[in-house]
Amino acid sequence: MAAIHITDIEAAINHWRARAPSPDGITLAPETRALAEVYAVMVYRHEDAVDEDGLPPAARAAWLAWYATTADTPCIAICSTSQGDDWCKGCGRSFDEVQHWPAFTPAEKRAVWRRITLEHAAWRFNRYAERAAENATNSGADSA
Repeated sequence: MAAIHITDIEAAINHWRARAPSPDGITLAPETRALAEVYAVMVYRHEDAVDEDGLPPAARAAWLAWYATTADTPCIAICSTSQGDDWCKGCGRSFDEVQHWPAFTPAEKRAVWRRITLEHAAWRFNRYAERAAENATNSGADSA
């Protein structure tokens, strides 16, 4: 099984804090509490990742529920692996990652997302991505 990076645990905690805020500033929602316990242990042990199978059931369920709200694939529909490249210029994944993506676990997919985000070299992170976002915003304004 793959490891879940601490930044994904943080993102899931923040998701649940926004979704189910503390009513009194002290009490946490069950999902937030389950993830916070994992996070605290990771910080205490100076670990930056936890094995997917090592998550307690409540934390795993909360993490998977957060994961379901994220984009599944980094694909931007410009796949250079179909042209014979070993690494896709569009999304930054390897040929094998593109081919086997449907079989990856959520933690394996997040590990790839983390790598391509840190590398920041794929076209999805350059001016093309900015133009696509601008076009989406402008087309939404045009249809209003």
